[in-house]
Amino acid sequence: MAPNNEGVENLAYQTVHNPRQGGYKPTLFVFMLMLLDNIGFVANMVSLVLYFLNVMRFDLSGSANTTTNFLGTTFLLTLVGGLVSDSYMNRLNTCLLFGGIELLGYLLIIIQSHYAKLQPEACGEYSCVKGTKALLFYASIYLLALGGGGIRGSVPSLGADQFDENDPKESKHIASFFNWFLFFVSGGACIGVTVVVWVSTNKGWDKSYIISIVCTFIGLVFVALGKPFYRVRVPGESAFLNVLQVLVVAAKNRNLQLPQNSGELYELRSSPEHASCREHIRHSKQFRLLDKAAILDEGTKPDKWKVCTLTQVEEVKILTRMIPILLSTTFMNTCLAQLQTFSIQQGTLMDTKVGSFDVPAASIPIIPLLFMCILVPIYEVFFVPFFRKLTGHPNGISHLQRVGVGLVLSAISMGIAGLVEVKRRNEFVNHNKRINLFWLSYQYGIFGIADMFTFVGLMEFFYSEAPKGMKSLSTSFSWLSLSIGYYLSTIFVEIINSVTGKYTASKRGWLEGLDMNKNHVELFYWFLAIISILNLGNYVYWANWYKYKRDVPVEVIDQPMLTGSPINLSSPSGWSPLIVATKQGEGTD
Repeated sequence: MAPNNEGVENLAYQTVHNPRQGGYKPTLFVFMLMLLDNIGFVANMVSLVLYFLNVMRFDLSGSANTTTNFLGTTFLLTLVGGLVSDSYMNRLNTCLLFGGIELLGYLLIIIQSHYAKLQPEACGEYSCVKGTKALLFYASIYLLALGGGGIRGSVPSLGADQFDENDPKESKHIASFFNWFLFFVSGGACIGVTVVVWVSTNKGWDKSYIISIVCTFIGLVFVALGKPFYRVRVPGESAFLNVLQVLVVAAKNRNLQLPQNSGELYELRSSPEHASCREHIRHSKQFRLLDKAAILDEGTKPDKWKVCTLTQVEEVKILTRMIPILLSTTFMNTCLAQLQTFSIQQGTLMDTKVGSFDVPAASIPIIPLLFMCILVPIYEVFFVPFFRKLTGHPNGISHLQRVGVGLVLSAISMGIAGLVEVKRRNEFVNHNKRINLFWLSYQYGIFGIADMFTFVGLMEFFYSEAPKGMKSLSTSFSWLSLSIGYYLSTIFVEIINSVTGKYTASKRGWLEGLDMNKNHVELFYWFLAIISILNLGNYVYWANWYKYKRDVPVEVIDQPMLTGSPINLSSPSGWSPLIVATKQGEGTD
């Protein structure tokens, strides 16, 4: 690495501190943004399937798949927000940039939902959207996806950065931040699935989108007003390029022999003025193939794409260790997708009356959201202190234990969903009776509790375990889990329809067509429950395999020179082959 880049890279791992900045005060601005933006965002999550079905003229599976593809893309694009806020802009500016993109998406969808001539006519096919109408439609929803995803890729880290993870007094508040983050997300969602959904059902889709755009705009104003109170993390080098560099150099060096002594792997020496800034990660024995990226042949100039530092390699190892955890939690979000598509469509065939009030089917997710709004404070105030005394863990239970509880509950939720659908269809077909909408509260309520455990557990896990220069990118993995889950839902629907259409007596897929009373959604739910149980076993294996970052000690350089055994190579300023300082009594591998 060129010497003149050294200071920049060190700063990339630092948050600018000011005694009057940080703490809980600036997180209030973050909470207000998420509350206001989620009013429209979650209303869209639960009601877009009906907009696609009734306004944009998709059929049953077409509207479900378009919804899950949209949501999958939204959460996939959180990676873009994470990369930008880690590498090119600070968290706040990243949030405001993507907020502007989201506002543009809302503007386009308002125009299309207002003017009937911009909407397709019914054709009875999978999709009736064509030509310029299709261009306007897909432009609007994917601008919403990019904007909403970018915000969610940067905002959680903006809030968590207000607490110094190296300060024991402050670091314990990071877990509390993510719990309250979920509380405000759920609070905004409650307003969205009641007020905004009611407006879309009774007053028009365009008016509901106007409410959404206004709320998002006010939220962006709020988060901008917090600027004087934020601890601002200085963006550094591209996390993506750092990962790519390790992979490329390791591939180039694949034929080189690894040294017996890990001290011969290359590491960066901080200059005296930045000596206290640079985090060095001790060498680990996992994924030894990646260590080849830190081998520098004698006489070779240590350029960026010829050698990587040992810490850089270890950062990639941390991300690699996270991948099995990420993948083994995605299936829960495939189950979540059903509650936002088929369960909403179930609700349209049920009795939606509560007294004289007609409850929109898309408002039924208020049940798990209310559960979360009630349970998050209880969890934070009572559960955590109680289990902290029992287990000695600062958060009561570990991140991965918390996620595991959520996975168990999600499998139970799918099993119950199948039973409820059997009852609904039996009453409707055999007795010409609609059961009450609130029968769906069982599956929604249990899944709401599951989401409370899993969502916060994953987000805190990815933030706390991430290297300092990749906090936003890593936190985006919790959203990426949602994205993969939604895409899997689309794949499963297509496969189930294809396979069951060939082998059932009626030659009709379980989820095919517009008449849910002729479909077998309950079999699909039970299929998901069985896969969820198998996936739980997979998750338990990887959770036991995972090594927390604390088990691979991290040292911060507090002097400009480190002891070590250099290989015979003259290094340019800013570089030194060394053994990363280990605790007294520890040796090298």
